[in-house]
Amino acid sequence: MARDTLTGSRIRERRLMIGLRQADLARKVDISASYLNLIEHNRRRIGGKLLVDIAAALSVEPSMLTEGAEAALLATLREAAADAGSTAAEADRVDEFAGRFPGWAEVLARLFRRVGSLERTVETLSDRLTHDPHLAASLHEVLSTAAAIRSTAAILAEPGELEAEWRDRFHRNLHQDAERLAESSKSLVGWLDDSEAGEDRTGVPVEQVEAFVAGRGHHFTELEKGGSVADVPLDDLASGAAREIARSMLAVYAADARAMPLPEMVSALDVLGLDPVALARRFGVGLPAMFRRLASLPEGVLPHEAGLVICDASGSILFRKPVTGFALPRHGESCPLWPLYAALGRPLVPIRRRVSQLGRNAAEFDCLAVAWPEGMPEFDSDPVIRSVMLILPVPTAERGRQAAQPVGASCRVCPRRDCAARREPSILSEGF
Repeated sequence: MARDTLTGSRIRERRLMIGLRQADLARKVDISASYLNLIEHNRRRIGGKLLVDIAAALSVEPSMLTEGAEAALLATLREAAADAGSTAAEADRVDEFAGRFPGWAEVLARLFRRVGSLERTVETLSDRLTHDPHLAASLHEVLSTAAAIRSTAAILAEPGELEAEWRDRFHRNLHQDAERLAESSKSLVGWLDDSEAGEDRTGVPVEQVEAFVAGRGHHFTELEKGGSVADVPLDDLASGAAREIARSMLAVYAADARAMPLPEMVSALDVLGLDPVALARRFGVGLPAMFRRLASLPEGVLPHEAGLVICDASGSILFRKPVTGFALPRHGESCPLWPLYAALGRPLVPIRRRVSQLGRNAAEFDCLAVAWPEGMPEFDSDPVIRSVMLILPVPTAERGRQAAQPVGASCRVCPRRDCAARREPSILSEGF
C-alpha cells in the first residue's frame, strides 16, 4: 500500500497515542465523527486545510501524517549529507539507504542529532564564558587578590629589616588575602562546574524575567481574562530590577491582550491564516504588537511554535523567546545578518527573510522584522527605536524551495567562512 494511502491509519495511531477520543478530534476540526472514522480507515482521501487542521490538533507536522515517521528520518539523513561539506554523499539515494539498512540509517541520524546537541552546548558555554557577569566578577576578584598577595610578598622579600609591627601587619594581610583568594577560587570553580546543581543560573535581571516568562509558557491567563498586572505574582523574581522589568513587560502584554482578545485571535487565524499584515489590519494594531501577540499565544493555537526577539537601537537584546533550531545567544553580539538588525536601518518598513542557521542541523526559518519609534517623536530630540523579529519555522516539506540567507548565532560560534559581516574569528574549526 502506498504511503499516502496510510494517512488515515497514522491519524488514528497518533490520536490513540495522545488519548484523544474520535468525537473530540472531529469536533476540533469541525467535521462529523462518522466522516473522521472513514478517514481513519483510509476510505476517504485527505489533504489541504483539513489535513493541516488535524495535524495541528494532534500537535504534529502534516508530513508526519502523510509520509509517516520515516519522513523525519529521511530529512535528517539529507541534512547530514548536506552538512558533510567536501565529502560526496549520495543524497539522491537516501531512500534506498534507509530502506536497505534501516538500523544503520537510524544510528547515523541519531549521531547527527547528538553532534548537533553538542554544538549547541559549545555555543552556550562559549557565550557564557564571554559574557557572563558573574564569571567576570569572579575573575576580577581572583586577579585583584592575586595582585595584592604579590605586592605584599614583594615588600616582604625586599632586603633589610622591617619593624616587627609592620612585618606582623604584612603577614596578617598576606594571610587574609590568601584566604580571600581561596574563597574566590572556590566560588569560581563552583560557578563553572554546575554538574551537581543542574539548575539554570539566571544572573542579570533580564535573564530572570525571561526565565519567569518561559516558566509561564509565555502566556498569562490572568491578563487574558482582563486582570491587571498586579494580579500576576512575581515572587519567583529575586531582584527589584527584575520585578520592575517584568511589570513593564506585563503592561505591554496586557495592552496587546485587550487589543487582540484570544477568542477573536483564534477566529481571525482560522479565516486569515498566519498572515501578520492581514491580522494587524483586522485588529487595527501595528506589526510590532501583532508579532508580540502571535509569540504569546498558547500552545496549539498556531500550527508550530513561534520565536521572538526584541532589541534596541544599539543592537542589545531586550527580550527573547527561543524557538527550536534557531540559536539565540544569551547576551548581545548576535549575528549582524539577522533581519532584526536590518530593520533598524529602515524603521516602519517590514522585512521578511527566509534564513538558515549554519551547523549540523541547518533548519530554515521565515523571519519577519520591523523597527518602530517608541512613543511620539518630538522636535529636536532623537526617537527611541526598537526592533522586533518574529521567527517562524519552515515546515519540512517546504524547505529548499527558495533561497535562504545563511545566518549564525554569533560570530564566535559560527562556522561560516568568508563572511563579510564577521567581527571576530570563530572558535569552531574544521566545521565542528
